[in-house]
Amino acid sequence: MDSGSRLPGISWARLGVAGGLAGALLVALPVQVLAQVVQVGVTVPTTGPAAILGIGARNAISLFPRKIGGMEVEFKIVDDASDTTNTVKNVKMFIDQKVDLVVGSSTSPQSLAAVEAVSGTETPLIALGASARIVKPMDDKKKWVFKTSANDSLMASAIVSHMVAHGVKTIGFIGFNDAYGESWLTEMKDFAERNKLNIVSVERFNPKDTSVTAQVLRVTTAKPDAIIVAGSGTPAAMPQVALKERGYKGRIYQTHGAATEDFLRVGGKALNGGYLPVGPNLVWEQLPENYPTKAISARFVPQYESKFGKNSRSNFAAQAYDVLFLLERALPEAARKAKPGTREFRVALRDALENVKGLAGNAGVFNMTPEDHSGLDERARVIVRIEDGKWVLDSTPQ
Repeated sequence: MDSGSRLPGISWARLGVAGGLAGALLVALPVQVLAQVVQVGVTVPTTGPAAILGIGARNAISLFPRKIGGMEVEFKIVDDASDTTNTVKNVKMFIDQKVDLVVGSSTSPQSLAAVEAVSGTETPLIALGASARIVKPMDDKKKWVFKTSANDSLMASAIVSHMVAHGVKTIGFIGFNDAYGESWLTEMKDFAERNKLNIVSVERFNPKDTSVTAQVLRVTTAKPDAIIVAGSGTPAAMPQVALKERGYKGRIYQTHGAATEDFLRVGGKALNGGYLPVGPNLVWEQLPENYPTKAISARFVPQYESKFGKNSRSNFAAQAYDVLFLLERALPEAARKAKPGTREFRVALRDALENVKGLAGNAGVFNMTPEDHSGLDERARVIVRIEDGKWVLDSTPQ
């Protein structure tokens, strides 16, 4: 029996059913047993330029318990190969299978594509991308969308505050030529203007580019006090390496999208002295004892690294793991009103997610409202500097 002939609500792998026994089991199992399983479709990039982000998410979800909030939950994880077209295809496949929830994808462009794909289906989506555009401005489409990563605006405000504190007056920008880069440029322009800083040069590059020499030459010609690289994953290392090779002496900032061990490995010593805002889980050991997320990350990070290796932690894994905490709160509420597999359950799940309050996760403290489906505040980011391949806590929210 192929996957297309399987009924929703049942995992053949979990049941250990051989193909020849599938028909007999379907006869034996009552329909109401199948209907009690919550179906979640997950699309993340485990290949392509954003693979390091999606692999972290996939790994984190693999650690979820079989029962969440007292309900059995089945996660189907598929690769979208870092491509928005594949993201849309995967989401539509999940919708056809009548899943109760969609999770993904890991980048902002792919998350935005997922938002469009679920539109009109009355299926809740928990996105993992960072752009505020995923959940804002709130409308009939985005009222079904939530996310576990901090909005770019929170991270941009932290960078600009750090720049101001260190005497920066002029800024150069080198960012991805996509929705992530565009979102970051918008946020940096806003916060720079508020703080009387000037963006003196703007350059773009693509995640698959093999050189950014021309962009670096143009941006350094403007002689900015600091340069921000708005990219994610390992491609974000390339501009900083090129800047150091050209002898740039100003401050270099990265965004939270770059915060992976592979980024540190690829960039090597050229990353030393760079700054970036990250989720607090990345440096949980260095946080004050009373930091609201520390106890959560003190449990998750060792669990994750014990299975996937020392220093394998990432914001992307942690943000995906926070989906578990949201579901622990929301699923029991939804189950009081309807059964999985129904429109009524999806509506109830959406409503329950929107009412999550005071929930500490790895990414921060979630306080969802009808107007804010990210629900994170300044506690969702800290500033770190890079020293010899390590993240070193520089400052926490004031």
